[in-house]
Amino acid sequence: MLELGPVAWPPAPIKTERLVLRQSEARDRPGIVELLASPQVGTYVGGAQPRDELESVVPAVPGQRPGFFVVELDDAMIGTVTLDRRESERPGGPESGEVSLGYMFLPNAWGHGYAAEACAAVLAWFAEALPGEPVALCTQTANERSLRLATKLGFSEVERFEKYGAEQWFGVWTAGPS
Repeated sequence: MLELGPVAWPPAPIKTERLVLRQSEARDRPGIVELLASPQVGTYVGGAQPRDELESVVPAVPGQRPGFFVVELDDAMIGTVTLDRRESERPGGPESGEVSLGYMFLPNAWGHGYAAEACAAVLAWFAEALPGEPVALCTQTANERSLRLATKLGFSEVERFEKYGAEQWFGVWTAGPS
């Protein structure tokens, strides 16, 4: 879970040109189940999870925690963006305890720039809420879309390493001067 210190959670919804990023609600549950059960979404994050298991374990209001944003387009959930503290036993990067950016979008939302728009908005919010604190991102090098997005968002490669039977890319982003 993301420890935000003096930062109030949840923040007011973040609005971009096309999207709304907000706290999770009960109406998001079917979309969260769909995200986690999707074979396409699961390709680089450990695979799809069985839908019947998800139906029994996903809470009525999923993602009720600091750092969890639902991404909404035209009143429909299309994905999530998360900020979490990195666990100390995870490889990669100079220090554990860094905030790590994660995101997942439904396949029908891919290729429209929504992930870039949503992640940039969350990073801007984070930079204002916790100025100067870096954000980490880790993805498989085989996930070319994610690597392009990391570059577009301004993440700098720190290292590559092997985990889960695949090469991983680790990068860091720090907000520049405003």
